[in-house]
Amino acid sequence: MWYWLFKYIFMGPLLSLLGRPKIQGLQHVPSSGPAILASNHLAVADSFYLPLVVRRRITFLAKAEYFTGTGIKGWFIRWFYTVAGQVPIDRTNADAAQDALDAAVRVLDQGKLLGMYPEGTRSPDGRLYKGKTGLARIALETGVPVIPVAMIGTDVVNPPGSKMWRFGRVEVKFGAPMDFSRFEGMAGNRFIERAVIDEVMYELMRLSGQDYVDLYAADVKNGASGTGSDPSARIPDTAAG
Repeated sequence: MWYWLFKYIFMGPLLSLLGRPKIQGLQHVPSSGPAILASNHLAVADSFYLPLVVRRRITFLAKAEYFTGTGIKGWFIRWFYTVAGQVPIDRTNADAAQDALDAAVRVLDQGKLLGMYPEGTRSPDGRLYKGKTGLARIALETGVPVIPVAMIGTDVVNPPGSKMWRFGRVEVKFGAPMDFSRFEGMAGNRFIERAVIDEVMYELMRLSGQDYVDLYAADVKNGASGTGSDPSARIPDTAAG
């Protein structure tokens, strides 16, 4: 109940006023059954506008730190992320990757929609960055369709690095479901997983109109070359980055 009150009564009118969202391709989101919504990631606002425009509830995997705060502020943040449909994941322990994969599979086994950001973190400059293979692994293990989602204009309404939100125009484009059943039984093959996630990223590039960068966004943020291995490649990409 809290989720729907939060979505339609508390936040929905405000988000609609600020972003005046325009939606394309919503018919591609199934009315029932599991699916992965794979979105580009421009701003924190992505995690507000995507659930706003989809009628079904979307579950994200979020950093556990959001659920461990103390005091009134900690309680409010924990309540907020719980109501928003996010599941805490501890990404610091040695088993973080497998724990996150298991959590994602459980969400899909329950017939839910799973929201993921394959770039793993917000774009540092508005361009689309190389996808991590965690999403591909989950799609191959579960056999569920992947629906590409392009968020456009959320970085105008919610500029990265700013706590202030502004008026703008948000556009959300849903692409046709992507079926990877031709790779059935190949989960764990890193070449197949790379091929799958690259196909997803190509669709996101086509839908969003973003320039593509063949580097990991996290490496660019950290000042690394981005050409090395991807130790977190198998960790499902979360709603916060």
